[in-house]
Amino acid sequence: MMSTQRSFDELGDPLREITFVVVDLETTGGSSRTEAITEIGAVKVRGGEVLGEFATLVDPGRSIPPQITMLTGITDSMVFDAPRIGAVLPSFLEFIRGSVLVAHNAGFDIGFLRAACAHLNLPWPRPAVVDTVRLARRVLSRTEAPSVRLAALAPLLGARVAPDHRALTDAKATVDVLHALFERLGALGVHSLSELQDASRDVSPARRRKRRLADHLPPTPGVYLFRGPSNEVLYVGTSGNLHQRVRSYFSAAETRGRIRQMVMLAERVDHVECAHVLEAEVREQRLIAAHQPPYNRRSRAPLRLHWLVVTDEAFPRLSLVRTPPARTPVCLGPFTSRAAALTAMEAMQDAVPIRRCTARIRRVNPDGSPCALAEIGRCGAPCSGAEDIASYRIHVDRIAELVDGRSDELLGLLKERLLAISREGRFDQAAVLRDRLAVLAEALDRRQRLGALAGIAEMVVARPDEDGGWDLTVIRYGRLASAGRARRGVNPMPVVDLLVASAETVPPGEGPLPAASPEETATLLRWIERPGARLVLSSEPWCSPAAGAGRWRPYMRAADMARGRWAAEP
Repeated sequence: MMSTQRSFDELGDPLREITFVVVDLETTGGSSRTEAITEIGAVKVRGGEVLGEFATLVDPGRSIPPQITMLTGITDSMVFDAPRIGAVLPSFLEFIRGSVLVAHNAGFDIGFLRAACAHLNLPWPRPAVVDTVRLARRVLSRTEAPSVRLAALAPLLGARVAPDHRALTDAKATVDVLHALFERLGALGVHSLSELQDASRDVSPARRRKRRLADHLPPTPGVYLFRGPSNEVLYVGTSGNLHQRVRSYFSAAETRGRIRQMVMLAERVDHVECAHVLEAEVREQRLIAAHQPPYNRRSRAPLRLHWLVVTDEAFPRLSLVRTPPARTPVCLGPFTSRAAALTAMEAMQDAVPIRRCTARIRRVNPDGSPCALAEIGRCGAPCSGAEDIASYRIHVDRIAELVDGRSDELLGLLKERLLAISREGRFDQAAVLRDRLAVLAEALDRRQRLGALAGIAEMVVARPDEDGGWDLTVIRYGRLASAGRARRGVNPMPVVDLLVASAETVPPGEGPLPAASPEETATLLRWIERPGARLVLSSEPWCSPAAGAGRWRPYMRAADMARGRWAAEP
C-alpha cells in the first residue's frame, strides 16, 4: 500500500523508512520512583519487517508482590538468576539506537527506562516516542473502541498475537496494533514521522494549514527565509533538505514557543538553493547579518566581537576594542565574550610588565634627568618600570611575537609560574593562573589558525559527498568565493576550473581578517579541518607557525578537564 502513495520522496522521513522499536516492560508496581523493572521485551521493525527482538527477565533486587505475580506470572524464583538492570540497560540502549520508540501507554514504560538511566548515571538518548494509546484515540471513535487497553485493541484490530502481560508477547501484540493504526492513518494522509507525531499530539489547525508554504521548496541544500505580512524577514535557517525542514515547522516536531509564534506570523517562505551544506551555512550567516531577523538569536551580530590590541602611544598598553584598527602590532581575537578577553589580557599582563592604567606620571631625578617610567593610576601601584621608550618597546615586541606565533616564551613563563605556585601549595591562585593561561592559549591558537587561512589569496578544497561525488569550495582571503559540486562519475577538475573562473573577486582589506567576518572564516576552517577534506590548490602554503599556540593544545585539554568542561573547537 505504501509504495503507491503519492510523492513519498517529497514528504521526508517516510514511515516505511523509519526503524521502530516497540517496547513493553513488566515491573513490581506502578511508580517508577519506588518500583523496579522485572522484564523487558522489544521488537525492532521497519517497513513491516521484523529486524530483531530483545527479551530478558530482570532481577528487581526485591520481592515481587503477589498481585503482580498473579497478573504477569513472573515469580521471585524466575528472576533469581536474572541479570540486574545495570547489566541489561546498556545493551537495550544500544538495541534502540537510532530508532523511534513505540509503547502502549508510553509514559509508563519510558518513565521506568528514564528512571533506570538516571539511577545508573547513564544518559537517556531522548529518542522520538510514539504512544499507540494516543494514536488509537485519534483514529478510533469511542463507539468503535470504548477501551484502548491493549487487551481490547489487539482483537479489535486483528492482531496475530494475544497479549498476556508478558513483555515480549505484549510488544509483539503492540507491533500488530501499530501497523493496523498505520493503515487507518494512511487513509487520512499521514505518511511521514512528522505527520505521525502530529496525529498523536495537538497541533492547531491554523499551523497545519500553513504546510502549503513549503510546497514549492525542493529537497536540496539551501537557506530558507520566513517572511511576514509586510515582507519583512522573520527568521532565516539552513538545511540539507529544504522541503523536509520547512515542513517540520508546521508539525508537532517544532516545540519552541517563539518559533511557533513566528510560524503563525509567516506569510511565505523564500529560499536560496546551494551547492552543498557549507555554502548554505555561510549564506545563512550573511543573510542573518544583513536582515537582522527578530526570531534568530545567533549570527545576528557577527562583527560585535572583542579584540585585544595595543594602544597607539609612546608607552602602549593593552586595550579591549570592538573593531580593531587597520594597522596595529598586536591584535588578538576574536573573543565572543568580554570576560574571556579580559582573562586573556590579565594573562599577558601577568607575563609582561606592560602598562595597565590610563593615568601616567613621569618621574624625574632631582637634577631633572629622566628616571624610570612610573605608571600610577587607579590601582595605586606602579605598572611599569621601563627606563625609556626603547626598553619599554621590548615588552610590546614580546607580546607581538606571542600573538604572531614567532615565540611562545611567554606561555612557558606563565606555566613555570603556575608550577611554582602549585609547589608552594597556593592552589587557589594556581587555579586562577591555570584558567588565564588556558584562555590565552586558546585565543592565540584560534587567532593563528584563522589568520593562516585568511592570509591565503585563493584556496580550493574538496570533500567527498554521500553519493560518491565531490563538494567543492573556492576560498579567498578566508571568504567563501564560490561553491559547486562534481557529481559521481564527473571529472571534478573542469568543474574546479569553472568555479575558480566564476568566483567572487575578493580584494583583501585591512585588519587580521581582511575579507570576511570571523564567524564565516571559522565556519570555513572547521569544514576544511574535518577528516576527508582534500586541498586541490592553494596560492600560498597553508601552514601554522612552528612556535604557535597549536602545540599547547594538550595543555588546553588538560586545563579544560580540570575545570570540568571540554573546549569546543572554533
